[in-house]
Amino acid sequence: MKKIKWLSFGLILILGLLSFSSIKNINSGYQVGDEATDFKLKNIDGKMVSLSDYKSAKGFIVIFTCNHCPYAKKYEDRIVALDKMFKSKGYPVIAINPNDATVQPQDGFAEMQTRAKEKSFTFPYLVDEGQKIYPIYGATKTPHVYILKKENGKNIVKYIGAIDNNYENPKDVSEFYVQDAVNQLLKNEAVKTEKTVAIGCTIKVKK
Repeated sequence: MKKIKWLSFGLILILGLLSFSSIKNINSGYQVGDEATDFKLKNIDGKMVSLSDYKSAKGFIVIFTCNHCPYAKKYEDRIVALDKMFKSKGYPVIAINPNDATVQPQDGFAEMQTRAKEKSFTFPYLVDEGQKIYPIYGATKTPHVYILKKENGKNIVKYIGAIDNNYENPKDVSEFYVQDAVNQLLKNEAVKTEKTVAIGCTIKVKK
């Protein structure tokens, strides 16, 4: 009887630890090497977009960004340039606005449509309605980048962090994190710099 009780206790303990580990992983978001979840989010044209829609893609440059943030604005032209540089090579940009529009009205859906038109976005600009996706990824800033590579039908995280090392002036950039990472993946090489610190505005969440 004692042996059965100890086995039951051990099983409960193991399940508890596994549960704690899972919760911790969800709260901390993805790490390099994790499989990223797909999503189905509304684009500025009203259509729903998923990663699975891109049948011929080799991977994705997923960027959590927004309208109002000064950091995000500084990077808009560079994000457009990244999409033009890599979309035809199999790594399109997928931009996602994670902010709650009731907290920051400048990040509302209509404002997203206006901003995309003003800046001639060449990529989907999706709204994370209900703010369900950004916590899973672990994004904390705008902009915050996740480079994914398709491997055996899965989207594997290969890079997390900033676009480059100088948000103020593109002419002063000396480290092109995203550009270098995608080029390395296209050559079937390991990403040399897998993680950097995202610099930007905090994601606006309704309290």
